[in-house]
Amino acid sequence: MSKIRIKSQWFRPGADKTPEQTASAVAFTAWRVAQNMLKQMRVAQFDIEIGEQYFAFTREVLVFLTQVLDRMAYQRMSAQERLAFVTALVKRVGEILQDNEDGLLGQPAVGQPSHYEQFIDLFNELADHYADFGFNAQGPDFDFVRYLGYRIEMLMPKKDQRWVLDQVMASEVPEAIAYLQKAMDGVLSTEPRAPRPSRVPRGVLSGD
Repeated sequence: MSKIRIKSQWFRPGADKTPEQTASAVAFTAWRVAQNMLKQMRVAQFDIEIGEQYFAFTREVLVFLTQVLDRMAYQRMSAQERLAFVTALVKRVGEILQDNEDGLLGQPAVGQPSHYEQFIDLFNELADHYADFGFNAQGPDFDFVRYLGYRIEMLMPKKDQRWVLDQVMASEVPEAIAYLQKAMDGVLSTEPRAPRPSRVPRGVLSGD
């Protein structure tokens, strides 16, 4: 996975952070990680066409990432904080996805679910599936990750299905998890921010 920048500090040192604020910050990282995963899959010569398939892939990855973030929250938050965090996270991720999907594909026809509603429906559908899988300090277990690979395999053309599990499980997910962990460490950190170095007066550099 190509390098993406993850903010290590999101809030002022010492400032109280609500679960909703934390979720809003992490949702943006989840979106960037999902987009980077898609980009890397395409670089690896998997056919993911711009359009319906592109966003079907993105929805699957975002559901997986929000499930991972939920497990991370379970390890670090009270039950009440976790519920508020995950609720806000899923809603914010859905909003980001809808903005992008509407912009590229247009809004669904009248009477059809919005792109936001489609994401929420998929999250709710798969939540019980992912709940059966394990998660520890090292991250999601084999079955957790394999289920994502299986879901993505179904979206791929036949020529790519043989290879997609290895790509997702061995290459894409480990780095995605590392990015999410860094994001959570940043939003939940209570460490004071290192002071920025003072700027050298302009005249010292220019000789003015």
